[in-house]
Amino acid sequence: MHAELGTYQKQGFGNALEIKPPYGLLIVDFVNGFADPQVFGGGNIAPAIANTVLLLAHARKQGWPVAHSRIVFADDAADNNIFGLKVPGMVTLKEHHPNSAIVPELTPAPGELVVRKTVPSAFFGTSLAPWLTRHGVQTLLVAGAVTSGCVRASVVDAMSWGFRPLVLSDCVGDRAIGPHDANLFDMGQKYASVMPMQDALAAIAAA
Repeated sequence: MHAELGTYQKQGFGNALEIKPPYGLLIVDFVNGFADPQVFGGGNIAPAIANTVLLLAHARKQGWPVAHSRIVFADDAADNNIFGLKVPGMVTLKEHHPNSAIVPELTPAPGELVVRKTVPSAFFGTSLAPWLTRHGVQTLLVAGAVTSGCVRASVVDAMSWGFRPLVLSDCVGDRAIGPHDANLFDMGQKYASVMPMQDALAAIAAA
């Protein structure tokens, strides 16, 4: 994949995206079902959650607005959709099902937004974009699962809404490493800044 980097550079992809305050944090779908390898998890999701615990603590200390997302279908599955048809197990994620609950170590604090969704993007059909706008966010740090699915969809929509996505490469995870790596590369070339958490926080401090 990276052997083709020269082609991307020659065609003008991968330009640096300036990191500008104010900052916000979006944590995508770090729920019990995605933390469990027997349900929707596996791969490098567990260490991504562990790193995001540190990231969330930093965001709270800095007073950044923090948003979380969950996949939540109606108890009677009346809102089943194409996502649910493609991945039927997603429809088991109901409001009170343990698999749909945010992992305990990332439990939202008062004042943090929790958006419920039935599609990959945390922006589609939710109040996330206006909430971030009201808080003045320009650069949106992104953590969550999975890199190739709901994270990527949320990053593309964040960019489309005019936010500057900053994907923390060690705070996002996928059930398979191949899609994780490929999508980090692709997001970094087209839609977002991509860097490890410590590098990102150092860049923010320098800015």
